[in-house]
Amino acid sequence: MYWFFVILTFLLAGIKTQKPKKYQKVSVIIPAYNEEETVAKVVEVVKKVSFVDEIIVVNDGSSDNTAQEAEKAGAIVITHEINKGKGQALHTGYKEAECDIIAFIDADIYNLTSKKVEAMIMPILEGKAEITKTKFARESGRVTELTAKPLLNFFFPEINFEQPLSGQFAARKEVLKRINFETDYGVDVGIVIDADVLGISILEVDIGAIQHDMSPLSDLNLMANEVVRTIINRANKYGRVTMIDDIGYYIRMAIVGLSLVILGLFTIFFVRFVPLEIAVILTIIGIIIALYYIIKVVVQSIVMFRKTPGRNLVRSFIKIHFPMIISIIILLLMISTFIGAAHFDNGVLSVEPNSRNLIIYADNSQSTSTISARGPYTIDSAIENESSQIRMPSDAMITLGVSINDTIVIDGEEYIINETRAGEPDVLRLPIDAKKALDVETGSVIQNSRLKEIFEGSGVIHNYYAENATVSEDYIITSRDKVSGIYEVMIDNASVVTSHGIFKDNASYEINVNGELMDTITYVNQTFDRNVSEFTYDGHDIKITFEKTNSTSIKQFLRQDQNTFMNIYL
Repeated sequence: MYWFFVILTFLLAGIKTQKPKKYQKVSVIIPAYNEEETVAKVVEVVKKVSFVDEIIVVNDGSSDNTAQEAEKAGAIVITHEINKGKGQALHTGYKEAECDIIAFIDADIYNLTSKKVEAMIMPILEGKAEITKTKFARESGRVTELTAKPLLNFFFPEINFEQPLSGQFAARKEVLKRINFETDYGVDVGIVIDADVLGISILEVDIGAIQHDMSPLSDLNLMANEVVRTIINRANKYGRVTMIDDIGYYIRMAIVGLSLVILGLFTIFFVRFVPLEIAVILTIIGIIIALYYIIKVVVQSIVMFRKTPGRNLVRSFIKIHFPMIISIIILLLMISTFIGAAHFDNGVLSVEPNSRNLIIYADNSQSTSTISARGPYTIDSAIENESSQIRMPSDAMITLGVSINDTIVIDGEEYIINETRAGEPDVLRLPIDAKKALDVETGSVIQNSRLKEIFEGSGVIHNYYAENATVSEDYIITSRDKVSGIYEVMIDNASVVTSHGIFKDNASYEINVNGELMDTITYVNQTFDRNVSEFTYDGHDIKITFEKTNSTSIKQFLRQDQNTFMNIYL
């Protein structure tokens, strides 16, 4: 039967206890000043927490029975003969405690529970943090909201706890040795700041609602003064005043310099009415100012890092330096754009920035998407055996109102529109004759807005394909958008196509079906002589409606004296 006792021994050893596997001694320090009504209740609650080994009440010069009540409840009592302040009381308890972990709990809490105490200490026992501080719902918090938070946000913006002055803490004793304990109400915020700067991990734990006596205004005034003094002293100690003052000024001046550089470069390339000399002077002045103050920022930042023991300034530095960083990024993007647009030819350096063209549609009449960024397009040679084709990006097709398989006529020569090759989304491939006629060269970069100017005067035969018919419209590309008219073609009561373009005043336009002239519509005094053209061809009822619109177009429809405006093929 001996094997039975062996197994039983291992099973009993494997049963989890309430203490962690590696035993860590826990002490609870309770600072108390005239708290005879509540201190015993607080001690009794803490005693119910199984892993608390030691309870120390620091009687900070009380004139009532605080010490006696704490002793009756079973706490170790250490007495200050005179009131030395909360911070000194915490420090006394911390020095006397024989433990690995220390928790600091106020003596005036009416509704303290063992679960609240456990929630504060367990994260440290479990290795989740080196310090825990509590947050809880309460009626007070005036000093926190009106004093502590604004100052912390100004000097220590990386600290964003909901309740930096909560009063209830727990920490490993070894990390508290690195903390400078304030002797008064500044102790709470001092611990938070020191831990942050030193890189000690802090976890804010929600322990629910807390009830205790509301402090009178005189006490709040004293507390606020001590909190302000602590934050200001820490800001001086860790160089945050300099960071906000000197570095803040240097950053602002650096941004001024970077902005002048950006303004100068923008003026050089895009603003015609400002003399080039002024733009260059602005740029040079901006470069000098920016370089000078950026160097000052870097030097001062290095000093700050050296002054801060924990090197835990990263979040604060990001927040403070962020505007300057964004300005530098904008400038670098602008410079990279200009460098990308630089061309060196025959001893001449030419910089010609080319922008993309942002298009926003009020409706979906011209594109399947309501917004698109088009161009710029790079001119390249036609592919071998494609001397009668033009490969054009889809965005360029939308700009010119053409589609794949349309015919474009350039200087009397006809070319078929084809899509770009894979991997060439913004490459416009033109045959040699087309490049000569359009006065462009291989390698030229064309903005989307200039596309209409380059192809101005070119004719287009644009086809719309339906199930039983093809509608072909002929137009000439113009460089300026003009007021257009809209037409709809219906065959056998089914809509085939709706399109729009420019109708010239006092001009007539032919409508053909299978090459036969069927009707002529006239545009007089900026209106159509009739809004409907109806006829029958080979048993098909054809109806074309015309209407003037407020929209614009670059498609100039061919007049009767030029050619046929519309061909319908059945």
